[in-house]
Amino acid sequence: MDLASWRLLARTVKKADLVVEVVDIRDPVSTHSWRLVEMIDALDRELVIVLNKADLVPLHVAIGWKDRFEEAGFNAFYVSANKRLGTRRLRGYIKHLVDTIPFTVAVVGYPKTGKSSIINALKGKHSAQTSPVPGSPGYTRHAQLYKIEPGFYMIDTPGVIPVEGGWPDSIIRGRSPEELPDPVPPAAALIEKILQYRPNAIAEAYGITETDPYKIMEELALARGWKYRLTGEPLIEEAARVIIRDYHKAKIPFYIPPQPIRRPRQR
Repeated sequence: MDLASWRLLARTVKKADLVVEVVDIRDPVSTHSWRLVEMIDALDRELVIVLNKADLVPLHVAIGWKDRFEEAGFNAFYVSANKRLGTRRLRGYIKHLVDTIPFTVAVVGYPKTGKSSIINALKGKHSAQTSPVPGSPGYTRHAQLYKIEPGFYMIDTPGVIPVEGGWPDSIIRGRSPEELPDPVPPAAALIEKILQYRPNAIAEAYGITETDPYKIMEELALARGWKYRLTGEPLIEEAARVIIRDYHKAKIPFYIPPQPIRRPRQR
C-alpha cells in the first residue's frame, strides 16, 4: 500500500487551489483527518469533504452526515463513486467553489475510502493526461496532472493520507489483512464496533448469531473448514482476515448514525 508522507502531501496541497478529502460515509469521523485540516488551513486552501459510498447507507444518513459536517464549518458533499451517483453534481459543486480559472484540485484520503473511484469518476472516460506535476523531486513519476475539462485540472497521486486515528481503524486501514502480524485483536475490536451500531450485522453477513467477537471468529472458521492440522482447532486468524476484508468490501452491513462533529484541540 502506497502511503504518502505528510511532507509529500503538503507539496500536493500547495499545488492545488482546492482539496477534496474522500471519507467513508459509513464511518466518516474515523476516516476524516484533522491533521489534514490543520495543514490545509495553514496553507490557506479550500477543502471539500466528499462522503463516498452513499449507496451503502439510507438517504437520511447521507443527508445527516452532510449536515453535521456543514455545521462543523466544512464544505460537504455525498456521492457513490462506484455507482456514479452524484459525481456529475460534485464536479459542478467544485466549480462553484473556486473563483479562479484555470484551477487545480487535489484528491486525498485514507486507504479504502474510495479515493481512486472518485478520481476516475471526476476524470471521466474522455480525460487526458497532460504532464507530470513539475518541481516535485522524488515523486514526479507518480503524480500526474489531468485535464478534466477546459480550465479544470486534477492532481492524481497514488499516495494516500498517512493513517492516524484510533483503534482499530489505524490498523485495519494502514495495512492489508494479509500484512497484519496478528489480525485477531483488530478484527475483534472491529466486530465490537460493528455490533455497537448494527447488532444484526454479523448475523446478516454470516448467519452467526453469537455476539462475542472471538466466538464469532471461531464459528466462521469452523463453518468454512479452517482448522489447524495438528490440533483441529479453528484457524481464527484466517476468519479475522476475512472479516476485515469483508468490512472494506461492504459485505458486512454497517454504518454509524449521524452525530455532532467536534474539532479536537490544536496540536
